[in-house]
Amino acid sequence: MEIEIIKAADTEISELILKELDRQRNTIELIASENFTSTAVMATCGTVPTNKYAEGKPGKRFYNGCEVVDEIEIIAQERVKKLFGVEHANVQPHSGAQANMAVLLYVLKPGDKILGMDLSNGGHLTHGSPANFSGMYFDIASYGVDDQGYIDYENVEKVALEHGPKLIICGASAYARTIDFKRFKEIADKAGAFLMADIAHIAGLVATGHHPSPAGYADFITTTTHKTLRGPRGGVVMCSKEHAAGIDKAVFPGLQGGPLEHIIAAKAVAFKEALAPEFKEYSENVVKNAKALARSFVDNGIDLVSGGTDNHLMIIDLRKLDKTGKDISNMLEKIHITANKNTVPNDPKSPFVTSGVRLGTPAITTRGFKEEDMKVIGEIIAEAIKNSEDEQKLAELGKKSLELCAKYPLYPDLTA
Repeated sequence: MEIEIIKAADTEISELILKELDRQRNTIELIASENFTSTAVMATCGTVPTNKYAEGKPGKRFYNGCEVVDEIEIIAQERVKKLFGVEHANVQPHSGAQANMAVLLYVLKPGDKILGMDLSNGGHLTHGSPANFSGMYFDIASYGVDDQGYIDYENVEKVALEHGPKLIICGASAYARTIDFKRFKEIADKAGAFLMADIAHIAGLVATGHHPSPAGYADFITTTTHKTLRGPRGGVVMCSKEHAAGIDKAVFPGLQGGPLEHIIAAKAVAFKEALAPEFKEYSENVVKNAKALARSFVDNGIDLVSGGTDNHLMIIDLRKLDKTGKDISNMLEKIHITANKNTVPNDPKSPFVTSGVRLGTPAITTRGFKEEDMKVIGEIIAEAIKNSEDEQKLAELGKKSLELCAKYPLYPDLTA
């Protein structure tokens, strides 16, 4: 980053950017939806395509002068199609939520029925939460997990056949187990519904074969480009050629105006990185680290929803310890570990308090943390949870966190 240029224009903001760099360097980042981009992706976000309006799609813009950004966007499209084995990709959505919104706009009319995963069981706001547009404008039926924390597919089928949704959404924001897309497709076919797979969390794992792909099963696939894909913040919608025109029209003019061509350029860079052999090794290490961290929690007497993980994340269940996700996530930040409060299935606490904490390994794996470090992190967090009122003990644990951070420098060549 050109911090001196920013500093010359705005010292207040430049100082805050430096503070944020320092915070990231001195924090064990376990928020499952966060990652660290490459310096190339980050640099691309700050380039001249930010100046270009390009409403429409390549070859069919509403502004002149789009020849170059057309090429950039086409490259991004082709790379994501290769990455996920799909026929069509729209790389313009500003976020995963808007990618989901585009599918809903194309497939549904207000009042149509959706079957989605309940937010408290691991779903996402855009899968039908009453607080979100998806729950406000559509009729929602929900499915969840069983007592062991796994999706109950028999119940999903029962609810689908009972309610007859026009769209079924699979995918999650807090589900630690493998999603059976083939089974969801069978259910959707029986119910006469479209199937949308939201792979925002697992996209990087899907791209490298470390989680089964929904390609060939789902009518629509949506994802963010950050999280396990390690790109800039943004979204993508994928589908067959049959639905391409409708999806493109839903994105623009249905939902958005001018696409962020500098971010699309950064997406293209990230997609190229994800196609490289090194990224497959990275994804493998994400899963290995997650399993090692989960083992460490269990070995140290910490309960996990479903008892472990198949992917990049896990959810600590604090109910037996009579502690809240809100308190523990705030406490962890004091010892240089960031995670987020999260509901557990059948949570007695409100979504603002929760009985769980969600953690993930994408960011620390990018940083270079290994399986042996997961054992130590699990021990630190377990000790912190059990001694959350002991300030002296927390101070000691905070020093251990900083020692681990120093072991794996973040962006060592950056001054901001």
